[in-house]
Amino acid sequence: MASNKPFTLAWLALLLLLSGCASQLPLPSEQPRLQLPLQLHIQARNASGSHDQLLVIQQEQQALRWTLLTPLGVPVARQLLIDGRWQADGLLPPNAQAREFFAAMLFALTPDEQLDRLYAGQRWSRQQHARRLEAGGSASWHVRYRQDGSFQLDVGPRLTYGVAPLDNGAQSR
Repeated sequence: MASNKPFTLAWLALLLLLSGCASQLPLPSEQPRLQLPLQLHIQARNASGSHDQLLVIQQEQQALRWTLLTPLGVPVARQLLIDGRWQADGLLPPNAQAREFFAAMLFALTPDEQLDRLYAGQRWSRQQHARRLEAGGSASWHVRYRQDGSFQLDVGPRLTYGVAPLDNGAQSR
């Protein structure tokens, strides 16, 4: 039994480290006022290629429900944002990449007039048709808006998401 103790301690340390990283994602001080529900076509692109997904964002009492699906409707990630904290929604395993994507999407979808108040104290900037958030560590998000309601979202240096509304629920910037 004593031989399992270092192994168990190593796993606990790893879990603590990972949970600490997940809690450091920039989030607004309170939930922004969004026109919900939203259904968005997502095209994730990195050095190895691209793939299409669907993102659905819904109001669920005091929470925002985020569901990322394959084109066939199979859930890839589901999270609830409740009181500024992410919680698992369902039986899917944790997905740190999706959680960061959801946090970056929340920044991208927050209306301009709410940014100063909701992201006060965080390092973000706004340019014409673009905004950027620098959070230190791995979180660095850059959003470039287009006239048609779609936008490009860079999450870190190697991952870009093309985002386009599937319905008329998209807000113009």
